[in-house]
Parts: sequence; C-alpha cells; structure tokens
Amino acid sequence: MKKITLLAVAALAFSISSCKKDRVCECVYTHTSTNGNVSTDPNYNTTYKSITKADAKTLCQKSTDTYVDANGHTTVDVYDCKLK
Repeated sequence: MKKITLLAVAALAFSISSCKKDRVCECVYTHTSTNGNVSTDPNYNTTYKSITKADAKTLCQKSTDTYVDANGHTTVDVYDCKLK
C-alpha cells in the first residue's frame, strides 16, 4: 500500500511540474524592404496564456515571412524568438 501511495505522490508532483502557466515568447523583429530599409524592434513579445512549456516552445520559434505587393516590391519580416 505504501508503494502505491508513494507512486501516486510522485505522479502528482510530476503533473504539477508540467502545469499550464502564462509563458512569454521574446522576439527580435526585423523588417527589410526591397529598397534596403531595415527596421528592428528588439522587444517584440508575445504572452501565451495557460499553456505548457512544451506547447509554448512549439509556438515560440524563429520564423520568416516574405511578402510581394502588386508592384513587385518584396518585404521580409524575421521573428527571432526565444521562450523566457
């Protein structure tokens, strides 16, 4: 009986350690246009509410978006992110 109780306590402790919390994804945002203009925002943060750390890591990754407008001008947005 003691082994079952000890196992249950260990399982409960493990489940609490992977609980859902608010997590902050800190990103450096860089916008580059065709004409060479570059703008940077080092404080581009997103807060994920009530999420596990594993799920937040999946969402908080580096990404690159490329856009081409009707005139053929290209802009590139880069989000270099880390989970804090």
